[in-house]
Amino acid sequence: MVSQVTNALVRALLVALLVATPSLLLPETRSDTAQLVLVLAILASFMTFIEYYGRYPSIVEFRFAPPFNRLKFVGLALTVLLLTLILRGKAYPNDLTMFLTVLGHGLGEAIDFPYSPVRLVVLMLPADADAELIASVRMAAGLSYTISIVMMFVFLTYVRFLGWPLRNGAFNVWVNLPMFDPTGGGDVLHRLRRDAGLNIVLGSLLPFLIPAAVKAASDLINPVSIADSQTLIWTMSAWAFLPASMLMRGIAMSRIAEMIVEKRRRAHARAEAETMQGA
Repeated sequence: MVSQVTNALVRALLVALLVATPSLLLPETRSDTAQLVLVLAILASFMTFIEYYGRYPSIVEFRFAPPFNRLKFVGLALTVLLLTLILRGKAYPNDLTMFLTVLGHGLGEAIDFPYSPVRLVVLMLPADADAELIASVRMAAGLSYTISIVMMFVFLTYVRFLGWPLRNGAFNVWVNLPMFDPTGGGDVLHRLRRDAGLNIVLGSLLPFLIPAAVKAASDLINPVSIADSQTLIWTMSAWAFLPASMLMRGIAMSRIAEMIVEKRRRAHARAEAETMQGA
């Protein structure tokens, strides 16, 4: 019980720190923004504590199949932290922020080629955007997209070469997919493959569709200014993290489907062997 409470508290504190990081480090944070961020951090930490304090999950998927959620948290936290340090370096430069700035701009320029997701993010900016804002958006998009791609490939390595999720013991579909009902009608294998394909397709397309949707909506409504540092950080982090998270979920569900096929094959072979022995 003590270890479970400690584990839930640590995760809750990490989530609260993640939410509050830009407000804590950026020098131009306004008081009303800081108060709102404080409320959001407390709410996020409370929800995380309740989720991980319970014996069985209610929302979080693959809770008992590490490092699925740990990779996602590290990827998002690293994106938010690095972008925050780069933007803080504009007011308080040091060797670390200068190195990260050069790295971010290099990644942004390397990925900013025709029809790339980063190019589409840059093109969604208003026509009168200044050169500094364009460079900041390109840098943030390039860095966040690179981290999301690395996060996804690390998870793919765990799946293909390190035996995820069986390396952690038996896999229970009910506790790891609390929102997925195995008895909801139809073959569970077909539903898993369908959901896996849908997540992979959406995860692949969203980095391209989101900038196009924002650009189209900007003609009808006044979008939130991305020139604000915190808006830039969270917008670019979400733009890169959500599609990568969907891709990871699709890969995970495809892996579970493969495990079910293999289990059914072994069960069928065992039944045939017993039939032949009985005859």
